[in-house]
Amino acid sequence: MDLRLQRGVSSAREISRRCEFDPAYQWLTGLQAVNYHSLSDFRVGHQAAWDELFTQVLGLLSAEGLVSLQRVMHDGTKIKACAGADSFRREEKIRVHLEMARQQVEQRGDPRNEELSQRVAKARERAARERQQRRELAQQERKNLRQSKAGSEAKQEARVSEADPEARIMKQSDGGFAPSYNVQISTDAARRIIVGVGVSQAANDHGQLAPALDKVQEKLGRPPEQAVVDGGLTSRATILEMDHRGIDLIGSIGDPCAQAAVQLERRGVERPFLPEAFTYQPESNTYQCPAGKVLTYEGKESDVGVTEHHYRARAADCAACALQAQCCPHNAAKGRVRVRWEEAPAVVAFRAKMQTAEAKQIYRQRGAVAEFPNAWIKAKIGLRQFRLRGLLKVTVEALWACLTYNIQQWIRLCWRREAAPGTA
Repeated sequence: MDLRLQRGVSSAREISRRCEFDPAYQWLTGLQAVNYHSLSDFRVGHQAAWDELFTQVLGLLSAEGLVSLQRVMHDGTKIKACAGADSFRREEKIRVHLEMARQQVEQRGDPRNEELSQRVAKARERAARERQQRRELAQQERKNLRQSKAGSEAKQEARVSEADPEARIMKQSDGGFAPSYNVQISTDAARRIIVGVGVSQAANDHGQLAPALDKVQEKLGRPPEQAVVDGGLTSRATILEMDHRGIDLIGSIGDPCAQAAVQLERRGVERPFLPEAFTYQPESNTYQCPAGKVLTYEGKESDVGVTEHHYRARAADCAACALQAQCCPHNAAKGRVRVRWEEAPAVVAFRAKMQTAEAKQIYRQRGAVAEFPNAWIKAKIGLRQFRLRGLLKVTVEALWACLTYNIQQWIRLCWRREAAPGTA
């Protein structure tokens, strides 16, 4: 088991220090001191080996009957990056700091330039070189971030961290915001074993389910029969993708009519004039408003899994209507609009399924299963903030935590049961 995670100690420097006096660490190292650079490099320099070990442990757990893949519950959790909010810079600052870092590397290129021991000189040279590399990466990450932004102002305001350029500002569970990574964890519902783990830079979980299930299939050779997710992972695109893959999806998706009603109420439209108050006339493909006026077909817009049909009332009818202040206080000059949503058959079938008692019962179990590993990793293992920097390294750190969790679950479910007195 990973002792550093078991005790919540994840700093390579602290582990190196404890190897000098802590009996548990001395037993593991055979009373030998271990340089912290060796520890740090070791835990990130063998990603393929750790990934293979994670797969092998899953194979053993599956052989024990602890993994069935009949039902997998997936959830994402934000873990803070090893960077402060004040380390985020715009392009001009990054360019200036990058030039400063390059100059420092050039000045420290020859250890004889300073009257220091060779060890200290090399350490400083290495620190300066890593600082330069981070700032070069920050420059590239800002370009990537700008491309993902919409609007010239948003592109100009895009900032990245000089401490960890691949981290992103994300909303936390307490409502605040902090530099973080989005850790995606798939949990088998049978015994709460983690069967897949990944790390994303995305601020939300949208679009994360398909790649997560790809990881599950890669590890265990087959996809789950059923996937259970929350509303953040449920979208029309996800429903269509899971239907294409033959995976039964259980999740929560909002009603577009109800969502439109919320937006209209915020804009001052009163309840008697929300979308459900408009009557659809299929024979003429029109809507009739509460005042008896007709909204004619204006056109349609298509998106993944849905077609939006737009209907609009005559501007003159709305301007002359006595109910105009309650119905369309802000757009009477253009006429009231009503949208009709025509969803793909797979989406319609999904909505019908989620109205059944069986689907609702399964969905109610999601929180206790999917969120349990997240809470365990943060509370028991202590991974509330990454020690490492960069997407590749934090992925390895997350993998270590999930591997430790699985071994702990293995001990709890099998070894302790077998060792209990009176067990046959």
